[in-house]
Amino acid sequence: MKIADIRATPVSVPLEAPLRHANGCHWGRFVRTIVEVETDTGLLGLGELGGGGESATAAVQALKSYLVGRDPRRIEELRFLIANPTASLYNQRTQLLAAIEFACLDVLGQAWGVPVSDILGGRLRDQVPFASYLFFRYANPVDGSGEVRTVEQLVAQARALKQQSGFRTHKLKGGVFPPRYELECYRALAAALPDDNLRFDPNGVWSTEQAVWFGRHIEDLNNDYLEDPVYGLHGMRRVRERVRMPLATNTVVVGFEQLAANVLQPAVDVILLDTTFWGGIRPCVKAAGICEAFQFGVAVHSSGELGIQLATMLHLGAVVPNLTFAADAHYHHLVDDVIAGGKREYCNGMMPVPTAPGLGITLDRERVAQYHEEFRRLGAYPYDQDPLRPGWAPLIPNSRWADPKDARIPPVPV
Repeated sequence: MKIADIRATPVSVPLEAPLRHANGCHWGRFVRTIVEVETDTGLLGLGELGGGGESATAAVQALKSYLVGRDPRRIEELRFLIANPTASLYNQRTQLLAAIEFACLDVLGQAWGVPVSDILGGRLRDQVPFASYLFFRYANPVDGSGEVRTVEQLVAQARALKQQSGFRTHKLKGGVFPPRYELECYRALAAALPDDNLRFDPNGVWSTEQAVWFGRHIEDLNNDYLEDPVYGLHGMRRVRERVRMPLATNTVVVGFEQLAANVLQPAVDVILLDTTFWGGIRPCVKAAGICEAFQFGVAVHSSGELGIQLATMLHLGAVVPNLTFAADAHYHHLVDDVIAGGKREYCNGMMPVPTAPGLGITLDRERVAQYHEEFRRLGAYPYDQDPLRPGWAPLIPNSRWADPKDARIPPVPV
């Protein structure tokens, strides 16, 4: 079996409302790139890549000369072909590697008649628990719905998601408004959902002093962890020494050298494994094994997925023995998906692991075509810019906060 062709299709899939974060905003949609690997036996494997649009498409197409004629069963060799550790310092191909790995595992599962979780060692759980992922949101520019800016709106969003999908863990994405205001929001969330677990993520934009202040003011709550309160291993280590709760990261431990540094001088307690940031599902499984040996926690991270990457997250969550936290997912903010059947559903805060061969999902070609046309119409968007703060740039540590009293609706393209 050989790789015969590789295709990439950028899509723009709408969100319920623009999602605000410490570095800017998702402007009412996710731009993702669907990667297809076709073999000479007629099998078709699916992968997914974050953002990029034309540039991601060109990057995937540039891999054809590397990959056509190669054996998709030799995934470890493909890793070095695409993202050799020294060469990849220059070509930044880690996420490209992840998309190709997803597709090759999908092909192998189909060829062997087994789900990807079986290739990875066999599932330990049939369902993966998820946290609600709560964002401060601008209102939808079309109908004005979906805004989350006030304490009351945030609590209402969390309660609605719990009623709708059964979430028992709630993650708030912060770093948008001043820390004192976000503390008020977070404590109100805890008061409204007293039996549930919580986690907070300001995307590393606080100073050490702000992080320690915030951490000490939430020590009495049901925290899973405080995620990326500051940027950098040393800053995380300083915060960890002064607050009484676990710290988690998806930014400062995203590779094996950083993981080794954290083992030798612990700065982070919980490693959030992202199937794209780590270069695939298999590296995440390897990293989870190291965390198991050294007694670090792991969770499954979300970087803004459609159904293909969501399937990789489910297969990862199924096989990792030391997954003791609910997974993250942006997924419930989407209006639709590109996979057959549309958006997958949560039940009691969990989602079943696909059991069909490969990743267990197929593309809905009409939806792909529809959202590819949307991408061609709307183009990409600047993820690290705020549509209502022209000229603004995020600092680390940040001191340029958004105003929680500003109720304007951004004029984003729709």
